[in-house]
Amino acid sequence: MPGHRVCLAKETPLRLDSGVKLHDVHIAYDTWGTLNADKSNAILVCHALTGDHYVVDPHPITGKPGWWSNVVGPGRVIDTDRYFVICSNILGGCMGTTGPQDINPDTQKPWGLEFPVITIGDMVRAQKLLIEHLGIETLFAVAGGSMGGMQVLEWAYQFPESVFAAIPIATAARHSAQNIAFNEVGRQAIMSDPDWCEGDYHSQDKHPHRGLAVARMAAHITYLSETALTRKFGRSLQDRDAVTYGFDADFQVESYLRHQGSTFVDRFDANSYLYITRAMDYFDLGQHHDGQLARAFKDTPVRFLVMSFTSDWLYPTRENREIVHALNAGAANVSFVEIESDKGHDAFLLDEPEFHKVFEGFLEGCAEHRGLQRKPT
Repeated sequence: MPGHRVCLAKETPLRLDSGVKLHDVHIAYDTWGTLNADKSNAILVCHALTGDHYVVDPHPITGKPGWWSNVVGPGRVIDTDRYFVICSNILGGCMGTTGPQDINPDTQKPWGLEFPVITIGDMVRAQKLLIEHLGIETLFAVAGGSMGGMQVLEWAYQFPESVFAAIPIATAARHSAQNIAFNEVGRQAIMSDPDWCEGDYHSQDKHPHRGLAVARMAAHITYLSETALTRKFGRSLQDRDAVTYGFDADFQVESYLRHQGSTFVDRFDANSYLYITRAMDYFDLGQHHDGQLARAFKDTPVRFLVMSFTSDWLYPTRENREIVHALNAGAANVSFVEIESDKGHDAFLLDEPEFHKVFEGFLEGCAEHRGLQRKPT
């Protein structure tokens, strides 16, 4: 039943980490499958920076298949014949959930930069409101990659009694200096666009498409690997037999990045990009425990599967291992797998049979432990 949108935090506001209180928070979400009688088969899928809640169904703007349609669906890794799957657009997003493009009730104008700065923790507390609205006390599992993996970790930290299993994929427990630097380049590209208008472009009917496109191009490079780029493009020229000795897109890889940038601006809001990347930069699960990540997960009842990819240099295996070591130190039930892949960070979105096999096997083991039965055939 796609296309849901609900208004929450009507009476009790959502208190953000910044201290700001938000009332009337709208959350856009989709669900797939059927919630069983005791509401024990719910899986929350958390999306990444440029993702949304269109996990399975075609995107309403681009028409492309859902971003995890190879993982979620009937008979797939997350089997919707067995599980009830939920995914919401994150707080600060631009696909239906309250964010900087929405109307500020105090001014009756788009929030713009008056929207409060948010954190990964704020996103998860908003998701918790949705889960409670759906009448679910305990999630069977929470799963997601990249920034989605950060949300998974935050769920296990904030609400360990409300999560049976957590699957953080290709992620980190805190954002590295390198990744903060990449995000800052993207933000500066947006804010340097004259059509950004100090964040007030919606009121002025302008759109900082050039800056947002450059931000997307820079980020997209980090999602791939050198091997993947070389295999796909090498130094091949784009629709020509020789270089032009100019600054047109001579190389296929240049044309590819320009295409990524130009199509991204049709479905994403520039201010949302600023807010979400800032939330990622602030993410540091150990910060409230004197930097001791293990203390954040001490005696956690949550079962974990942490997965990384060999060619992921955005969230490399060593950062995923830090999560595992912290969980081990906290006496957690944790499994770890490094998947061999040359596709880079985006491997978790692509066809990686070993990744799917491990993922499905972990869910099966958890389901058996919880007594979840398969749907009769």
